[in-house]
Amino acid sequence: MMNHTANPRMKDNHMNTKFLTSTTIAAAFAASVALADAGHDSGIGEPGAAAMVDRTVTVEMDEMKFDPETIKVQPGETIRFEVVNVGRMVHEFNIGTSETWDGHREEMQKMMREGMMTAQSLNHDRMIESGMMHDDANSALLEPGETGEVIWTFPQGGEIGFACNVPGHREAGMQGGFQLGDGS
Repeated sequence: MMNHTANPRMKDNHMNTKFLTSTTIAAAFAASVALADAGHDSGIGEPGAAAMVDRTVTVEMDEMKFDPETIKVQPGETIRFEVVNVGRMVHEFNIGTSETWDGHREEMQKMMREGMMTAQSLNHDRMIESGMMHDDANSALLEPGETGEVIWTFPQGGEIGFACNVPGHREAGMQGGFQLGDGS
């Protein structure tokens, strides 16, 4: 058995190896948790690569509506969504399902309660402080007049859509759908 106390350099190397191993395990765990969140559910597709974009679709968000309300997509297609908030309120374009949106409701309500978001603005500093940056690949949360981008690769099947998760907006009808398949 090697005595690490006899050679301080060996002890330091052993400690560095333990630290790097622990850091690697922690990073792998964090990545697996991040990929398991609602924004990266394999049933709704996955973040797309800019180099693989098949086409660009502009989506305008206004008070309680999207234009267009329905978007035709092909299985496996990668689309760049140019999302424009033409309204007077904060809006979100979020690709998901009723289940993912319902699961996100409490976070959005907390953002309103704790001053990270108002009806007309986002407090990015407060979002950073709270660890709620809202930077998922399937979503663009925008103030009035802002433009954002979502690049998304669609799954082979399933029922997915897009909605605004700002409290009260989806409930007021601010959601749209993807028509997935060859009939598009």
